[in-house]
Amino acid sequence: MKEAYILDQTFENTACSQLEKGEYENCTFRNCSFEYGDLSGFSFTDCEFISCNLSMAKLVNTGFREVIFKECKMFGLQFNTCNEFGMTFKFEGCFLNNSVFYQTSIKKTVFKDSRLIEVDFTECDLSNAVINNCDLSGAVFDDTNLEKADLRTSFNYSIDPALNRLKKAKFSLSEVSGLLYKLDIQIDRNS
Repeated sequence: MKEAYILDQTFENTACSQLEKGEYENCTFRNCSFEYGDLSGFSFTDCEFISCNLSMAKLVNTGFREVIFKECKMFGLQFNTCNEFGMTFKFEGCFLNNSVFYQTSIKKTVFKDSRLIEVDFTECDLSNAVINNCDLSGAVFDDTNLEKADLRTSFNYSIDPALNRLKKAKFSLSEVSGLLYKLDIQIDRNS
């Protein structure tokens, strides 16, 4: 069965079951619900998802190339099962709680004004990423490459410098305790 090729379309209030499996290029998805849907094998290039719910969607071999997610609910997504070829995306105002980026290479990715609570970045390449004004409570960084990443405006992170690559990464002085938590020392913020 031949897969669809959809170009320059806008989808509003669409459910996952209403999409044809195939390649979507330069498309906009607005207020769509893909919650618990199966997007396996789909390919999205130069697409934008605005105010969509993708929580718990299945992403086996899903392609995301130059995709922007704005104000999307994206709980529990397994980005580690996506097609990594050319995988690039940007997140603005998204809820990515409990999502998994295990062993993904997502260099230069921008996360802006998003909640990344308990996200798994184990063995992930986040070099040159910009993580701007994001809540990283409980996020897991283990053997993660954060070289040249910018986390200056993010907060609530716990990153062990001995277990992660941090060369030339940028952090704010007010959140530096997130790098020192394992030392079991007290930092007086009033001094």
